[in-house]
Amino acid sequence: MENHVTQISREDLEDLREAFMKIDIDNSGYVSDYELQELFREASFSLPGYRVRDIVEAFVAGDTNKDEKISFEEFVSIYQELKSKEFSETFRRTIVRRDGIRSFGGTSGISSEGTQHSYSDEEKVAFVNWINKALAKDPDCSHLLPMNPDTDTLFNSVRDGILLCKMINLSQPDTIDERVINTKKLTTFTMTENLMLALNSASAIGCTVVNIDAHSLMSGKPHLVLGLLWQVIKTGLFADIELSRNEALINLRAEEEELDHLISVSPEELLLRWVNNHLSNAGTQPITNFSDDIMDSRAYFHLLDQISPKGEEDDVLRVDIDMSGLGEPDLERRAELMLRQAARLDCRQFVSPHDVTSGNTKLNLAFVANLFNMYPALRGNSTETLLIKGESREEKTFRNWINSLGVSPYVNHLYCDLCDALVIFQLYEKVNVPVNWKKVNRPPYPVLGANMKKLENCNYAVELGKNKAQFSLVGIGGENLNEGRAMPTLALVWQLMRRYTVLVLSDLGNGEKVGDQIILNWVNTTLSQGRKDTQISSFKDRLISTSLPVIDLIDAIAPSAVKREMVKRGERGDAGALSDADKLNNAKYAISVARKIGARVYALPDDLVEVKPKMVLTVFACLMGRGLKKVDR
Repeated sequence: MENHVTQISREDLEDLREAFMKIDIDNSGYVSDYELQELFREASFSLPGYRVRDIVEAFVAGDTNKDEKISFEEFVSIYQELKSKEFSETFRRTIVRRDGIRSFGGTSGISSEGTQHSYSDEEKVAFVNWINKALAKDPDCSHLLPMNPDTDTLFNSVRDGILLCKMINLSQPDTIDERVINTKKLTTFTMTENLMLALNSASAIGCTVVNIDAHSLMSGKPHLVLGLLWQVIKTGLFADIELSRNEALINLRAEEEELDHLISVSPEELLLRWVNNHLSNAGTQPITNFSDDIMDSRAYFHLLDQISPKGEEDDVLRVDIDMSGLGEPDLERRAELMLRQAARLDCRQFVSPHDVTSGNTKLNLAFVANLFNMYPALRGNSTETLLIKGESREEKTFRNWINSLGVSPYVNHLYCDLCDALVIFQLYEKVNVPVNWKKVNRPPYPVLGANMKKLENCNYAVELGKNKAQFSLVGIGGENLNEGRAMPTLALVWQLMRRYTVLVLSDLGNGEKVGDQIILNWVNTTLSQGRKDTQISSFKDRLISTSLPVIDLIDAIAPSAVKREMVKRGERGDAGALSDADKLNNAKYAISVARKIGARVYALPDDLVEVKPKMVLTVFACLMGRGLKKVDR
């Protein structure tokens, strides 16, 4: 039995298929052999290049088609072999640590296919410790915390949705109006509401929640719980690792590097540059990754020594890092000594000694991000930081919407990351605009002529928008997208988002094209039928600044969802009767209640207060979709 190839569970198979589809962006059913390493990364494997080359060589040798392409079935076969006894030692060393993997599940009632899954025990322990510390003083979580990292209580802790909502607010403050969270007399229904609120709010901050629903979280499925928590935690850890939030990062600019390019660099790359900046100051070798290069703890010792407080300011106590641990020959013992120094900075988070010595990329990345957030130890450059313009609210909303759909690669900068149009093509397919992938140039691009290939993609993207999607793109050409021009890019992305938002309405209306006037008429009709006094003349109506039309509409389609004592009314029909603070409180409440009843709203409270017509339209369209679905409450 030990020599049999490992069986793949149905849910693991779905995870593998999702990873495969992210790489197979032309939906051909195949990936090229040179894309295999990227595919392994998407499937949460961590294989060094030489191992991938060995696998490719073995595959090519046995490839009867000789087409150097890998189908999904062939990829699954490779995956099974890696998990089988024959490859177990390699699997232990290069993919996952078997001593840190837990199995759960049993036998499926649907078929004889096994339902045994795996999850990382190291991740579970790291996340539990982080949550215990972060939410220790939150009274709404006192029934859950502290959790024991040695048990599986984490997976049951998300069942009522409270902890997830709190973690989302920890990562992105004020995402959820906590007045909306159900905390008393919890029932299955109210817990489901909390989970719906958490999932829609996670989506709004850019987390991918595809294939995750309230039922799967209430069931405590470990791989889904850990996957969602990692996205939420990572969002919080990376929030300040960008130039507009931390101008001192300008010191990490490479020689002759344009400021615009530095702004577009991913948080992961900025963290690597930050570490190497301090290692250079320490006179030691740089690192190229957060896996193999940190396993001996040397880089970490020098990093801690560089960033530790030197007591140069009156209110800062000096912390001298004990570097003697570098002489410890046993790597795991050395890692423990290093982490004891990190603890003196209150930064012993996310990693154990074994996570360091085995090169757990995800947890080491989190460890370094937390170090950066606590002790960046960079000085700003006042002459150039004035040139740095932060991401606008509109840009952030669009970027979060794009990332929530699970596009690849992840969009860190709206303009730079769309300049080859590959993400735009994926968005077209999300809104049912067919893409001829044979006309698309895909990376790796040639060294010479790379930008020409990207420009060809952008020209095709504009052509699709004009001819297939019937978008209004007057005066917009492919070069505008390729150059990262703000207004043309925003115009295209807005029309994609609008189409995505109202697509569900077309489905519910038997394919009828839904225009703005249809949505507006539905809003006013529903308000009248619900015996509400509020009416709006357009999506620019100043009454919307009070959020009362939104709140009344929610109350009409989902009775009992709105707690009337939470809403500030003032004089009916007079937008000026409410203070700015009351308007903002109403808006926060309206957005959170909308998400709680199942409307995936990406707009922000300020969009309602300022009556931004585009975002206002999406709010009412999402509520129309929720209303027409007649979801039982």
